Amino acid sequence: MMKNIKTKHSADKKTLSRIFGLMKPYTPLLILSLFLAVVVVVSTLFIPVLSGRAVDDIVGKGRVDFISLRKILLQMCAVIVTTAVSQWFMTVVTNHVAYKIVKDMRISAFEKIQRLPLRYIDSHSSGDIVSRIITDVDQFSEGLLMGFSQLFTGVLTILITLVFMFRLNPFITLIVIFLTPLSLLVSAFIAKKSYVHFRHQSEARGAMTSIVQEMTEGMSCVQTFNMQDPVCSKFNKADGELQTASFKAVFYSSVANPATRFFNALVYAGVGVFGSVSALSGGISVGQLAAFLGYASQYTKPFNDISGVVTELQNSIACAQRLFDLIDEEEIVPEHPDVTDLSGVQGKVSLKDVAFSYVRSRPLIENLNLDVQPGQRIAIVGPTGCGKTTLINLLMRFYDVNEGTVSVDDHDIRTVTRSSLRASYGMVLQDTWLKYGTVKENIAMGKPDATDEEILYAAKESYADGFIKRLPRGYDTVIGEDGDSLSAGQRQLLCITRVMLAVPPMLILDEATSSIDTRTEICIQQAFDKLMEGRTSFVVAHRLSTIRNADRILVMKDGHIIESGRHEELLASGGFYAGLYNSQFETA
Repeated sequence: MMKNIKTKHSADKKTLSRIFGLMKPYTPLLILSLFLAVVVVVSTLFIPVLSGRAVDDIVGKGRVDFISLRKILLQMCAVIVTTAVSQWFMTVVTNHVAYKIVKDMRISAFEKIQRLPLRYIDSHSSGDIVSRIITDVDQFSEGLLMGFSQLFTGVLTILITLVFMFRLNPFITLIVIFLTPLSLLVSAFIAKKSYVHFRHQSEARGAMTSIVQEMTEGMSCVQTFNMQDPVCSKFNKADGELQTASFKAVFYSSVANPATRFFNALVYAGVGVFGSVSALSGGISVGQLAAFLGYASQYTKPFNDISGVVTELQNSIACAQRLFDLIDEEEIVPEHPDVTDLSGVQGKVSLKDVAFSYVRSRPLIENLNLDVQPGQRIAIVGPTGCGKTTLINLLMRFYDVNEGTVSVDDHDIRTVTRSSLRASYGMVLQDTWLKYGTVKENIAMGKPDATDEEILYAAKESYADGFIKRLPRGYDTVIGEDGDSLSAGQRQLLCITRVMLAVPPMLILDEATSSIDTRTEICIQQAFDKLMEGRTSFVVAHRLSTIRNADRILVMKDGHIIESGRHEELLASGGFYAGLYNSQFETA
């Protein structure tokens, strides 16, 4: 238990240290903000001094010093204007710094995602990642703004008020100082409790965001299988956990203000009692007593604000910690300093003694060897889970092999840049992805500098031109997130068009026509045949009739290549492939 507490405190200190590190580039602005805070506090605390003098100038009926009062009122107006202007400038500066820091954090987190291995993306829900970058950063920014705007002025108000009070009466000031620790102890206790619950609140919020995103994206599937009740039950459970965590966090944070107000009221009462006694005995004037009471109010008010700020900062630190956890995740294996760009690719691909598994304790691919000559068309078949897509991931270096080597044109792919390796492949997957933007912009992802004529030609080659022209604005039609406004077949046609536009030296087709009607598939297959001429191609297919013309068919099972050869050869051997092929025509 003690070990966990120490670990938590260590993590909190590390998080605070990193937050201060993010503030470092904005040190001049922070100094300016601190200076403005001093001006605001001093000018605010000067008001009770002027008020006390005004009270002393009103001694009794017929004994009012109007000349002095007029002077004091003018001074008060000047002080109030100075306070307002300084407060406005301080708000502008602190907002600028806070939002700059938040911007830096979001950019850092988003850039980190680009460098994370697919292993991390595959094992974490997208909703939780989105929650960290959007919601948690928003929560952090709110705490940061409160810290800048209220913590600065609050601490300064307490310190400078003590100085003013000491000048008036040291004895009464000591009474105030004696009662202050009670308020601080209560605030510290509540802050520790609230941090734990704010951390749980952030985690529960991320889990619920993940559920909402997951279910809204798959709502058609949920309704198809009548899973509404289980989904609602799962959501209600997550919502209940968020409610419990939020209630506890809000409860402890809300207790802070009334608790500190109680002890601050004791301070004010102590000043009133001892101040009155001192005024009656002639120790201070009535005006000075009025000023002292004003200072007591000014002194205790920041404790209320600071207690609220501290609890909000606990929430901010918890949110920042979740974002830092993402930023600290292990990145993809960095490229060697001596890596070179892969250029002039001929298409010779080889795998030597390759072993790979997603989980070390569960081997998937073992001792895999493969030699592909330039221009060969390689088909990869096998039952679900045999390692077909995994092999594609290794070729593209989405994952690094555990053992062995993968090379292109006799270059180990770990010695060339990832960008040049992936630019050498054109890939169409069964799962399509389109970004929010026009049809033209989505196609141009395959070749950002492509001309309109090149895009049009590629669309015609992929038989996508017909449906694109029927869209409301043709190639300038804006499609929604992930192409939800298009059918599955239309989305896949656009992904095929990207490859047609890029014309890469090597191709990877993973069930590239699975969502397309039979007639269009035949046309696209002809276009692919034309595109694959002279290019090394890897084709993953479940419909074995589409790969008869492959130069070589690899039959995979349990991560091993168990058969290899042309279609006719494998059928004649009567092995595993023959069984797979003939099963297509068997009557269920």
